Amino acid sequence: MAGQIKRMIEIIIQERAKGNPLIERTTRTKMLLKGINPNKYNELSPDDPQIIEHLKRLALEMGGRAPLM
Repeated sequence: MAGQIKRMIEIIIQERAKGNPLIERTTRTKMLLKGINPNKYNELSPDDPQIIEHLKRLALEMGGRAPLM
């Protein structure tokens, strides 16, 4: 199912930012610093299980919950 990584990234950003553009940008920056480039993935990107696990850990680390996919 292609695009799962992109959806997870968007869910993490939406849950953390809650509509605040500044928090959205800082969340994207934090993802970059943690090794995930949000701009690299789109709806056609293949789903890499390692990246999905990394995103789940990152979401928990950021104080949220792991997106269910």
